[in-house]
Amino acid sequence: MFDKILIANRGEIALRIIRTCREMGIKTVAVYSTADEKSLHVKFADEAVCIGPPAARDSYLKIPRLIAAAEITDAKAIHPGYGFLAENAEFSLICEEHNIKFIGPSAKMIDTMGNKSIARENIRKFGVPTIPGSEGIIRSADEAKKIAAEIGYPVIFKASAGGGGRGMRICSEESDIERQLVAARNESVACFASSDIYLEKFIVEPRHVEIQILGDRHGLVNHYGERDCSMQRRYQKMVEESPCPVMTPELREKMGQAAIAAGESIQYEGAGTIEFLLDRDHNFYFMEMNTRIQVEHPVTEEVTNEDLIKRQIEIAAGIPLDKKELKMRGHSIECRINAEDPEYNFRPSAGKIQAFHQPGGHSVRVDTHVYSGYTVPPYYDSMIAKLIVSAPNRMQAIARMKRSLSEFVIEGIKTNIPYQMQLMNDPQFISGNFDTKYLENHFKFQTDPS
Repeated sequence: MFDKILIANRGEIALRIIRTCREMGIKTVAVYSTADEKSLHVKFADEAVCIGPPAARDSYLKIPRLIAAAEITDAKAIHPGYGFLAENAEFSLICEEHNIKFIGPSAKMIDTMGNKSIARENIRKFGVPTIPGSEGIIRSADEAKKIAAEIGYPVIFKASAGGGGRGMRICSEESDIERQLVAARNESVACFASSDIYLEKFIVEPRHVEIQILGDRHGLVNHYGERDCSMQRRYQKMVEESPCPVMTPELREKMGQAAIAAGESIQYEGAGTIEFLLDRDHNFYFMEMNTRIQVEHPVTEEVTNEDLIKRQIEIAAGIPLDKKELKMRGHSIECRINAEDPEYNFRPSAGKIQAFHQPGGHSVRVDTHVYSGYTVPPYYDSMIAKLIVSAPNRMQAIARMKRSLSEFVIEGIKTNIPYQMQLMNDPQFISGNFDTKYLENHFKFQTDPS
């Protein structure tokens, strides 16, 4: 086992990793930009190294500075968390070249599954259902038109190197193709420095259901059930839950085995998530693989009683997984708490937190790096906390989430807590009958609920 791990991330995920490391008797090194000097992950780590100014490109994305921080502190492993460099094949390779264990998959695995078009072609060979579409990247508008005519409209362009909804454009008819292809390419170049675009059939009214997997270096891949991430706004997840409200044991078995097959196709090592689209008829299609821990991993931890971060670290140290039968208990829901103002189109709300009181009670968990007096910087993602609740069933979990949201006090900045509270009271959400476009097309936030 490692004596010391450097966490190449910030905020709540860095603090989450530090907590597990402390329980395992592993010392930790936090890295931070000058904007994050007062963050809890810096305070609670055994050591901390400043790696640059506030902008991520000058700090958290600077590979040489991260490697140098690991070397000067004698950290033998690096945990990348999520975001930033977590799915960067070059970072994984450079860690290996410096004899530092990257707690995650190899560069080859990241490359194989990180490019969506390549990943889709790879796992299709192993019998995993995929959405009909182009064989690879689209070379011209004429090629796109031909494929769209074969699979039928609507279709969607996607950036091969993309994520978070970037580089995606929907086409309802042939006249849309040229304009949307150009738009998708331009956004892909701007966000990912790649113009590679592929085409898929656009699934109408889908749910976003993902399967958590873990794979060890000995060839074993387990799955740990599903998460429903359909509550999205502009492709950004707002609420996640496990199990999926429409899941059946038979469907879970099929999706779980498909996820295992995807992991086994590349002899996957570490924590990963296989993301599927689930249509109205319960047909499911591979969408992409995330080769890292997910923001929403706590709901899986709550229903399986697994510490996924601990398992990541053990796998990286060569400890084999046990082949076990999936056992899920109760229901868990996570609400992302963001520093943003839902009354003004979710405008980011940086600034100093004047008062902070987090909810508590039975089966209530808050993952956060902020506190009263903390200043939320304007340079990073707006998420400042995750509120996770668990209960014996979904209705009780919703009731517990409503109670917990009502206790959550954050003053000095605006947050989306009122939005999340209204969503928990929404009849459609409560029914479990929704798709990935529900928030954008149907749910209306009331600025004055009274």
